[in-house]
Parts: sequence; structure tokens; C-alpha cells
Amino acid sequence: MLYNKNIFITGGAGFIANTLIGHYIENNKITVYDNFHRDTLSKSPYANHPNIKIVKGDVLDFDLLTQSMAGADVVVHAAGIAGIDTVIKDPVKTMRVNMIGTSNALEAARINGVKDRFIDFSTSEVFGSMAFRSSEEDQTVSGSAGEARWTYAVSKLAGEHLAHAYFSQYKLPVVTVRPFNVYGPGQTGEGAIQIFIKRALANQNIKIDGDGNQIRAWCFVDDFVDCLVRCIEDPKAIGNSFNLGNARAVITILGLAQTVCRVLKSDSKIVFEPPLSADIAIRIPSVRKAEEVLGFKAQVDLEEGIVRTANWMKEPFLSN
Repeated sequence: MLYNKNIFITGGAGFIANTLIGHYIENNKITVYDNFHRDTLSKSPYANHPNIKIVKGDVLDFDLLTQSMAGADVVVHAAGIAGIDTVIKDPVKTMRVNMIGTSNALEAARINGVKDRFIDFSTSEVFGSMAFRSSEEDQTVSGSAGEARWTYAVSKLAGEHLAHAYFSQYKLPVVTVRPFNVYGPGQTGEGAIQIFIKRALANQNIKIDGDGNQIRAWCFVDDFVDCLVRCIEDPKAIGNSFNLGNARAVITILGLAQTVCRVLKSDSKIVFEPPLSADIAIRIPSVRKAEEVLGFKAQVDLEEGIVRTANWMKEPFLSN
């Protein structure tokens, strides 16, 4: 457990960061650095906590980022462009924010002498369209040039290489994490589970891109943050990449929609639409390394996670 540390989180208004803030806020000082494009923080219990400082800023603003990071012991770099809709609409911004933003965060951490940890958020998409039990040592894939889908993976992979270069060259205590389909309370944006649950609660049609046979492994946010905390606190994590996910919670997208409807007793109809872009056929991690090095095992099964996420969405102060 960390005590009396200064924790700096880019993308700190996001839902994963919000869960991490809940873990550390009572015993540490936390600086949230975010442009608030997506905002879980403002409606959370931590928004006005005395141990939190909020800086509204962009990771492309190197000077403000460096200045705001002064005194940080731990940096969690969670800022980035995500969501397939956003990536396809604005591939240039995706590349700039994810590559240059990560470069800025790493250099700011070096300048400020961050000693304890720098957590770099990468993505499971670096394993390409057929990622079955992918381990951290498997070859990464950059996809075909010109296909907008892959700008996200390429930008994250570039950041990952740069992060490990900073570890090798400057001894910055870097850990890279590759999230595999994280969901749960506080999620905003384009995540499939939260969209399915929202529509199921309203008995609206649930739309699936393609035939619904895409296979995913779903990780509840509390499990993800449990492993993230280990990456921050365990010295054995430094210099490593980790797949963070739940290899047991595996289901097709169609099966997920059906499970959401069944668990929530919804009358929603499932409808199919043409895919937006090149799709990921299968994405299942090997999580053996996280278990062997960090002692991590996911605890929350899919149905429990769906119920907990739905209960959060029903809370009146979060209704839109």
C-alpha cells in the first residue's frame, strides 16, 4: 500500500482512473490531469476530496504537463484516444495524442525525476486480429497501412516501445499494461458492455456490428485496478509489460448481448449492422505472467460484473 505519495494521473477523469483514485485517495495526494473529454470524476465521490488536485490540460501541451507533474512519485499515463468510432473519425488526432502525448509524458517524468513508477497504458490490439491466449512475448502486429482501425494499435505500440526505451536508457521505472476489454461502473464512451446494458435497461434495440461472432475476454474494472495496483507497488513489475484481463470471462459479442438481456430480464431486440471497419476476430489474453510475477487472478465473473455495472447505471445521480 502506498502512503504519503504524490500520484499523477493523465486521463485521470476516466473511469479506470476513478477506480484507482478510490484505492489511493485517503493516504496519498493525487493530481488529475485531463481535458475532461470523457468525465467520470465530476460525478464521483472523489471530485471534491481534499487530497485531489485537478488540472484541466492536454497531454499535447508539454510545458503545462511538465509543470503539473512536478513532485510526482508515481505517474499513471492513462490519457489517450480510444473507441473505434473516435479512431475512425479522427485518425490523425488518434496518432498525435497517443504517440506525442506518451512521448511528452515520458519526457516530463524524466525531467521531474519520477522515482517510483511510470505506468504506460498500451492496448490488447497490438496483438492484431487473431489474439488467442496471447502472451506478453508474442509478436505484435501493426496491421495494414491506411486501414484506420490500426492507427490506434500502431500509436499505442509506438508509445510502448518508447516507454521501454526510457527504461533502458534513463532507468525510468516503467511498466506497460495492455488492457483486455475493461468495463464496469463509471465507464463512458463506446464500450460494448456499457452500451448494451444501457440499451437493455431501456428495452431498446441492441445493435451489433457484423455477425456477432467476434470473441472477447471481459475484465471487470475492480479486477483490472487490483492488477494495476500490483504494477505500481511491486518492484518486480518494473521494466515489464503485462496483459491485464480475465481469461475466464470469454464470450462472443452476440453471446454478450444475449447474456445482458437474460441477466437484466430485458425485452431488447438484437439487431445486426455492417461492421464499421476491419474487426478483431478474437481477443483472449494469456494472463500467466501477471499471475506468476504479481500474484494476480481476476475474481469477478461476467454475470456479476453485468449486474454491478447495471446497478451503477440505475443510480439516480448518474442518470442522463
